[in-house]
Amino acid sequence: MIRKFLLEKISWIGFFLILQLLALLIAYVDTNLALSSMYYYTFLSSLLFLIFLFIRYQKETRFYREMDDRAANLDVTTIPDGESPFEKITETSMVDQMERLKKESSHNQSLLEQEKDDMLAWIHEVKTPLTSMHLIFDRISDQKTRSQLTYEWLRIHLLLDQQLHKKRMPFIKNDLYMEEIQLEPLIFSELKTLQSWCIQKGIGFDIDLEVASVLSDSKWLAFMLRQLLTNAVKYSEASEIMIRSFEDNGQTRLAVTDTGRGIDARDLPRIFDKGFTSTLAHHDHAATGMGLYLTHKAADSLNINIEVDSKLGEGTTFTLVFPKRNDFVEIRDQ
Repeated sequence: MIRKFLLEKISWIGFFLILQLLALLIAYVDTNLALSSMYYYTFLSSLLFLIFLFIRYQKETRFYREMDDRAANLDVTTIPDGESPFEKITETSMVDQMERLKKESSHNQSLLEQEKDDMLAWIHEVKTPLTSMHLIFDRISDQKTRSQLTYEWLRIHLLLDQQLHKKRMPFIKNDLYMEEIQLEPLIFSELKTLQSWCIQKGIGFDIDLEVASVLSDSKWLAFMLRQLLTNAVKYSEASEIMIRSFEDNGQTRLAVTDTGRGIDARDLPRIFDKGFTSTLAHHDHAATGMGLYLTHKAADSLNINIEVDSKLGEGTTFTLVFPKRNDFVEIRDQ
């Protein structure tokens, strides 16, 4: 701060030095003036000037030191009170701008809330005819046509579900309810939704649940599992997908393993990035790049770690690592 203060006052300091040199020059030229007396005057005036600079530094930098230390937010109460006219101008300008930004932020937040509510209402409205369509498919006698229609219906259903959770994601902290969840009914419920797709692709499941239950939020855990299972089915053909739960180092782990195309090693660090769809199948326009991104976001809120092990052409294992039971206190307190 001292360096900045001196740079701010450099013109005044320069002007003072010029006056001192001018006084010495006059004493040197004018023989009536004693040069020793002028040296004494220059010394005293320079000393007084240094004292003056020190006092002004303490007084003039108080406002700016407090401004530099304050948190970068829109709380106008943290803005220090200005003393000098220029400080008052700065204070008034900042308060006015912050008040305007707060109003704009509040207005934009209201618009986002309204948009979210409208989107959620629309999604729920669309689900009703989708449910009716699914019941109508059972009346179709042609098995091939029924399978194709059911697959397309499932794609729409999963995309709507993904969009629904995407809109809820910013408010996930308000939506969590931690409870003991039985894994078997949760997993079978998700597999039932994917049943027609799995039959069409010749995919089966091998389920081994050493740990029967976990502490988590059932709705968001189901969503994460749905995304992992959907990816496993999407990238597998005529094979078995293994779902295992086990305990390791005091933590419950839920692993989903497929023998599909796998993930390129160069893609692994980016698979949870928003919109990333893979460099291997970049032409795949059906991929949105949102499933794993939303899964990772939900896992963060639940203190769940996601481990990925994959080899290109051999398959992929996604493992949900649940926190230790005493760590759930942190989630409840959030």
